[in-house]
Amino acid sequence: MPPNAPGEKGKREKLVHAPQSGLAALYAAYRPELLRFLITRTGDPAEAEDVLQELWLRVHAAGGSFVANGRAYLYRAAQNLVLDRMRERRRRSTRDRDWSVAEYGAASPGETADPRPGAEQAMEDQQRSARLATAIAALPPAAGRVFRLHKLDGLPHADVARELGITRSGVEKHMATAMTFLRRSLRD
Repeated sequence: MPPNAPGEKGKREKLVHAPQSGLAALYAAYRPELLRFLITRTGDPAEAEDVLQELWLRVHAAGGSFVANGRAYLYRAAQNLVLDRMRERRRRSTRDRDWSVAEYGAASPGETADPRPGAEQAMEDQQRSARLATAIAALPPAAGRVFRLHKLDGLPHADVARELGITRSGVEKHMATAMTFLRRSLRD
């Protein structure tokens, strides 16, 4: 039966006024509402269930204590548990960051503790470099000479043209040929 159904409110009223019901009965009656409340607070249904379980443990630890407004008590206790978890996460994050700074020096936010690339990343980089070197070696001779002088040696187009005895337009055409060839080679 949905929480706002006509008979549901009557059930809750009976639970609130029943002397033997206590907080445990109120918890059972408001559990679906509390779960929705906690999901909106945490943003995670699994974490909301965990908080609800903690609330259940607190309710049972309270035993037969008298509470004037049981519903308000349950919601406040649930909110306090969410806040406790947030504070603990913040403390843990600060502690981990402080340890990282002490161990590896100043680290920017989001930086991993060990700045070196992992083995998988290093292997991928080596493979990519090997493919690029193979593709450059396979360039047509004239385009390869122009590419090496411009991209690897860092000469501007005018200097490459002077050194090879060709026009600047010729350098641009050879560079276009080289870049097209490399794109195709690296795409395959």
